[in-house]
Amino acid sequence: MKFEWFIAQRYLFSKKKRNVINLISFISVVGVATVTMSLIVVLSVFNGFDTMVKSMFNYFDPDIKIYPAQGKVFISNLQLEKVKKLPEVLYSSEVVEENVLLQYGDKQHIGKIKGVEENYKNISGLDTALNDGHFILKEQDVNTCVIGYGVAYYLSVALISEEPLQIWAPRIGAKVSMNPDKDFIRKSITPKGIFSVNQEFDVKYVITPIDFARELLDYKNQISFLEIKLKPYLSEKEKETAKEKIISILGKKFMVKNRYEQQDFLNQIMNSEKLAIFLILSFILVIASFNIIGSITMLLIEKKEDIETLKSLGTSKQSLHKIFVFSGWFISLIGAGLGLILGLILLFLQIKYHLVTFPVSTFAETPYPVELQFIDVIWVLAVVLFIGFIASWLPVKRILKH
Repeated sequence: MKFEWFIAQRYLFSKKKRNVINLISFISVVGVATVTMSLIVVLSVFNGFDTMVKSMFNYFDPDIKIYPAQGKVFISNLQLEKVKKLPEVLYSSEVVEENVLLQYGDKQHIGKIKGVEENYKNISGLDTALNDGHFILKEQDVNTCVIGYGVAYYLSVALISEEPLQIWAPRIGAKVSMNPDKDFIRKSITPKGIFSVNQEFDVKYVITPIDFARELLDYKNQISFLEIKLKPYLSEKEKETAKEKIISILGKKFMVKNRYEQQDFLNQIMNSEKLAIFLILSFILVIASFNIIGSITMLLIEKKEDIETLKSLGTSKQSLHKIFVFSGWFISLIGAGLGLILGLILLFLQIKYHLVTFPVSTFAETPYPVELQFIDVIWVLAVVLFIGFIASWLPVKRILKH
């Protein structure tokens, strides 16, 4: 094997009779390096966005969420009490959620009321995502609320004014009439804080005490779902075990989802886009590898006399194949190495100096998030070297078949 490697690198790096071979080899290296660098950078950007988006949802999504398998609400029972007392559970909150009409002054907006228990901020972390005010749901036994930034924007809410927010919800079983007081229940509550997580949540949600939401919706002890925060030191395997315990306690009448499953559609989209970009760039790499085929083909033509000499010296056909395959593979190895180094340098510069940014609001920008994952590096190098090997093997197999 050392013999084949030695001859291969001599053929690749030695001066050729036709300078065009060296030029094509150089172009091949540049092409492979460019695609490798692009793969590393683009996949890292996707990883960064994936982590950023998930961190936004982490403010709102609990570790475990329990839904009714059928219907919108269910009644708290002994099974749920057993779940709350599991050793893996740190906090739990019953939640009531429903679409409502919001009114502030003369402005109206369709949103969602989310009634929660007092310990909800220990589950969600919304208290750390406030733009203005404080996370207060009760002040001297008076119900207050926290609203999304989008809700505050559309209704022009000013916390300093202490003006109450009017919330309208349809009465259960009410017949349609021309009198809104008969068709809707209306209650007032004062906003005390404004949170900003992401647009999907910010434009909809008003967080209130659960007893206020039940009065508004004319519920007694019904809840929409139970949110659970698990103990922080649990491993992913232990969290999955806790989920299985909950499923075994509740049975088929309930749906139990972990944090990842609550945003399953979003995760599928992110993974699909990442795979699509990977395949597109891999296809570009296949096209770039035609330069390797051309380089090796011309090298084989130039080295015909050397091939006959090597045959006379007893070099086997298999060794000849390896020599020229390795010559082409060297191009992929050099290109992959250069591309990896350039990609890592670009990622370092982006992390350190924030070279590229994008606007998050009218007055603020944030750098493109990047996150290098070792598994992506392995996949990129594997694909680049595999395609490079095929591109080297094809012309050698065809020309040296006799």
